[in-house]
Amino acid sequence: MYVKICGIRRSEDALLAAQCGADAVGLLVGQRHNSPDFISAAVARDISRALPPSVEAVLVTHIEEIDELERLLQQSGITTVQLHSEIAPSSVGGLRGRLPHLKIFKSVSVISADSVAYPEAFEQLVDGFVLDSVNVTTDQVGGTGKTHDWSVSRQFVIRYPEVPIILAGGLNSENVRSAIERVRPFGVDVNSGTKAADGFKDPRKMEAFIAQAKHEQSS
Repeated sequence: MYVKICGIRRSEDALLAAQCGADAVGLLVGQRHNSPDFISAAVARDISRALPPSVEAVLVTHIEEIDELERLLQQSGITTVQLHSEIAPSSVGGLRGRLPHLKIFKSVSVISADSVAYPEAFEQLVDGFVLDSVNVTTDQVGGTGKTHDWSVSRQFVIRYPEVPIILAGGLNSENVRSAIERVRPFGVDVNSGTKAADGFKDPRKMEAFIAQAKHEQSS
């Protein structure tokens, strides 16, 4: 089970995630919506360089403009991006054309059963989809701490069997095994479920989350 710890803001948390068995860490760069977890491209570069080779650094961004995306990726030196916006398929294709070796994940806001059709236009352009919750009231397009309807998430896995599906949205160590059983995703992604009171990562929460997610893989 692929496990990504998102919203990392400092190297020590990234290294703790790696020690706990995370496969990837999400570094938020390029903000357009409400979130306390964004950092600069320079900080993201320093964190990514501190990671062991076995752990993937993912630049998570709200930015939609290709020029700005390319600039942030070059400044950070990160080669995997999660497009957490309503970017147009043509722009994703343009980014792919400029950076052919870039690994691209596209976020999908799971709102209703109608959401399942949304990824079709991106299916041939990306390396995976991240299913996440939104909170319109707080202008959050991720990191909401809220789950969505996992029965709808399961429909994404069925409809797009060739594309890795990563489940996010309100996951924590107490519900991640149930989520995996229900959805059967390629991977899981967590942010708020691993936070401490100070807004940084809680080592015990990270360790427990990863243990529960990886346990499901072997059971």
